[in-house]
Amino acid sequence: MKTNQIFTILTMVVLFSSCKKEEDGNPDLQHSWKLIAVLADPGDGSGTFQAVSSDKTVSFFLDGTVSSNGSICTMGTEVGTGSTGTYSVADSTINVDGCPVAHFPLTFEMQGANLILNYPCIEACREKYEPID
Repeated sequence: MKTNQIFTILTMVVLFSSCKKEEDGNPDLQHSWKLIAVLADPGDGSGTFQAVSSDKTVSFFLDGTVSSNGSICTMGTEVGTGSTGTYSVADSTINVDGCPVAHFPLTFEMQGANLILNYPCIEACREKYEPID
């Protein structure tokens, strides 16, 4: 009988420890990211990411908001005038507030440990970010 009780207790411990609380959104996305590379395709599909030196960051929050210390209305490495907006994990889109010209939502994706922002260009226009710990 003692063996059955120990087995039951161990089974319960394993079951409860394997349960994981689901977080809202995408927990891999929800922190700050630093810009490390940009891709601006010349029109023939040969574009590749080019490393950049920039202090531009983008931060995703649990409440569905996003902010940057630089503009995310258009692609660029500059910081100063920040941007804010909202994002949707379901659609993988970012809607930026207050862009000076008509703005389409950005799309984003994860590539390994990196975040990629895709801008609405005729040719590929992308920014690559790494997580800030």
